[in-house]
Amino acid sequence: MREWTRDERYQHFEEVPQDKLEALKAQVKQSSYRQTFHIQPESGLLNDPNGLIYFNGEYHISHQWFPLGAVHGLKYWYNYTSKDLVHFEPHGPILKPDTKNDSHGVYSGSAFEYDNHLYYMYTGNARDEAWQRHASQLIAKVNQDNSLSKFPKPVIAQPPEGYTQHFRDPKVFKRGEDYYAIIGAQNIQQSGRVVLYRSTDIVHWQFMGELETKLTEFGYMWECPDYFNLDGFDILMFCPQGIEPDGHKFNNIYQAGYIIGQLDVENLTMNHADFNELDNGFDFYAPQSFIDENGQRILIGWMGLPDINYPTDIEEWAHCLTIPRILSIENGKLKQRPIKTLKQLRSNEETALGYANKYTRQLHPYEGRQYELIIDVLENEATEIYFELRSSRQQSTLIKYNTREQMITLDRSESGPLPSPVEGTSRSTILDTQLSQLQIFIDTSSIEIFCNNGERVLTARIFPDNEATGIKTSTESGQAYLKFTKYELKEG
Repeated sequence: MREWTRDERYQHFEEVPQDKLEALKAQVKQSSYRQTFHIQPESGLLNDPNGLIYFNGEYHISHQWFPLGAVHGLKYWYNYTSKDLVHFEPHGPILKPDTKNDSHGVYSGSAFEYDNHLYYMYTGNARDEAWQRHASQLIAKVNQDNSLSKFPKPVIAQPPEGYTQHFRDPKVFKRGEDYYAIIGAQNIQQSGRVVLYRSTDIVHWQFMGELETKLTEFGYMWECPDYFNLDGFDILMFCPQGIEPDGHKFNNIYQAGYIIGQLDVENLTMNHADFNELDNGFDFYAPQSFIDENGQRILIGWMGLPDINYPTDIEEWAHCLTIPRILSIENGKLKQRPIKTLKQLRSNEETALGYANKYTRQLHPYEGRQYELIIDVLENEATEIYFELRSSRQQSTLIKYNTREQMITLDRSESGPLPSPVEGTSRSTILDTQLSQLQIFIDTSSIEIFCNNGERVLTARIFPDNEATGIKTSTESGQAYLKFTKYELKEG
């Protein structure tokens, strides 16, 4: 992969000749790894989902975007609208780095409604002549023609005293008549924190202080915070950087997770349980949530991670967003399920019922590159059950379940070219109950595994050959009685 100069990474794509941009899009379109039902960039690099909201009868979805290559350069927001969170209409870049306060990138932020209008609050990234970062929080109003009017100056001009310029990713929420912005921060002791601001008019924002949690030494930066109340519980999501691995936990370069409890917003304290990862796979980061038309809390994440090279980088594009997930609290635990409207994409249902044993069986005609597969475990007397997806003679993506330990493992060691540098080729998690069902979404270059009706999720990018289409099952010893239901998935 080629080295990018600073000038190349911070070039405005509006200044690039149109024929060069069209050639880049055409090259990306030819990639054999292009997804079919996930949001992905038309060129360049996609990262954090931003500005997610249901407003005036439609969904607004944006994501971070550097259009010129698979590197983190000058960031824009690329925008889509949708009626159902399955089919998306692209509108191109909506937020652009075109003022002195966001001259070096429009960083992450959120959407909110105020006085019947749609607004975005986001972090402006600016660099001085010494290349020192200056972070501020900016607001833009979305006009009826979908153009933006940025407020003339930052609403939060600089980090509060005692914090560094790592001060970003505001998530706006409303409590009563007041608006709050929770922002990821790093204190001058280089510990990750979140801070809170309050406003009554969205122009003047009062610094309330730092939210006190039990996680006093928990990484050097907390990115992409999100707060919401769900089924009577307060949930704070954030992405801590600098956490050491702990057994099966925290094995990715950066983590994305949550704490659950009760937030005292006036006293800036949160009584909470342990930090849990939202996803136990390889590629999940910077999630953001919002309320859908039915009042459900929906989560979308970036299916990727910073500081990792992906096999599509050489083709000048990288990453996608996850499918949307419905969040709920059941028996005090957070569950994540795929949105039901994804059923619109289903076609050609195939079912099979039978025993798996130590002799590997290839399910036929159960083949494909883009599908939804539901595996019901009806009886299980096996020590371990194996499911091989996107398999060929040379490749397969392995899902393994250890009955005694109730441990589910995703192994992509033979899934094709691998992202790097990544620690290990498998990720595991212990289920709360014995495995009863897997609901798996396979796209051209990704896998999302929902265990036990939303108890755990494992997400990963995989890059198998086009010929890797098989589905196999077996056990280590003993047998399991399984029901397979497979649907081909049409393009979103």
